[in-house]
Amino acid sequence: MSHLRQYPEIALVDNPQQDGVEVALLIADTVDEAVLLSLRRLVRTEHVRVVLVMDRIRESELLDVVACGVTTILWRREATGARLLQAILAAERGDGDLPPDLLGKLIGHMGRLQSGEPGPQGTASVSLGMVPREVDVLRLVAEGMDTGEIAVKLAYSERTVKNVLHTVTTRLQLRNRAHAVAYALREGYI
Repeated sequence: MSHLRQYPEIALVDNPQQDGVEVALLIADTVDEAVLLSLRRLVRTEHVRVVLVMDRIRESELLDVVACGVTTILWRREATGARLLQAILAAERGDGDLPPDLLGKLIGHMGRLQSGEPGPQGTASVSLGMVPREVDVLRLVAEGMDTGEIAVKLAYSERTVKNVLHTVTTRLQLRNRAHAVAYALREGYI
C-alpha cells in the first residue's frame, strides 16, 4: 500500500466489495485452495480484475490461476511502486501482464496442447483437459458416491471435492454433476 500511495491516479480502498472498485491487489506466498477461491470470487462474482503478487508458482498452479480469469501476475521481488502501477493499469485496461518466465511457461503449455504432447506432472491432461484429481472425483461420482463418501475415499475435505466439481463444471461449461459425468464418459475421461 505504501508503494501505491504516491500515485494520485489510484484510489486505494481496503474493501474490494466497495462500489467502483475495478482492480484488486492480492498478495500470496503460494497458490492454495483459499487463494483460488478468493480469485474466483473476485473475478467471477464481483467482476473485479486482479493483480496477483506471488513469491512462487508452479505451472499447474499458473494454469489454475489463469482459469480463474487472472491475467496480471507480478513477482513479489519485482513489486516496486512503478511496477505495481504498471500492472494495475494493465489489469484495469483488461490487458495481460506476466513476468517473462511465466509467459514462457504459458506459451509452452499452449504449444504442447496444440501438438498433443503431454505436459508436466500435475498440469491439465492435453487430450482430456482435466487433471487426475478431477478425473478421480468424476469417476467416483459416476459410481454413485456422494460428496462425503468421495472425500473419505480420496482423503480430501468435502470442500475440496465440491471445489473440484465446481471447477470442472465451470471450466467446461457443464450444468451439474450428471452433465459432468456424461461429458467425462463421452470424452473418454472415465
